Amino acid sequence: MFTLTQIKEAHAKVKSGTDFPQYTKELLSLGVLRYTIYVRDGHAEYIGKEDYSIVSNAGYTDLHISPEADSDNFKYHLKAHQQGKTDYLTFCRDSAETGIDKWTVDILAKTCTYYDKSGNSVLEEKIPI
Repeated sequence: MFTLTQIKEAHAKVKSGTDFPQYTKELLSLGVLRYTIYVRDGHAEYIGKEDYSIVSNAGYTDLHISPEADSDNFKYHLKAHQQGKTDYLTFCRDSAETGIDKWTVDILAKTCTYYDKSGNSVLEEKIPI
């Protein structure tokens, strides 16, 4: 099964949102089927076969998640990130400011779903892998 060290090595290759499709391919090759990133502190939960899971430590100090999701503003920041205009931490800050609490990537379904604090889906997009 995969380890946090392997995941960190794959993530170290990600410089911007343009690297995301290749990152998800690499995670799948390690055995990761889905994962959730928690915007508040950047920790993640990775799930593999037979419900194997590991949880990472926080990636940064706590961010305040806006209580109201601003879908249009979030989509603007997401597009900028996907075009390589922002780094990962900036994207996390932008996500928090626009009310995104977490996102879940389902590698097999090739989707990334962004959620607000109430657990409502704000946006689901297909991953081009």
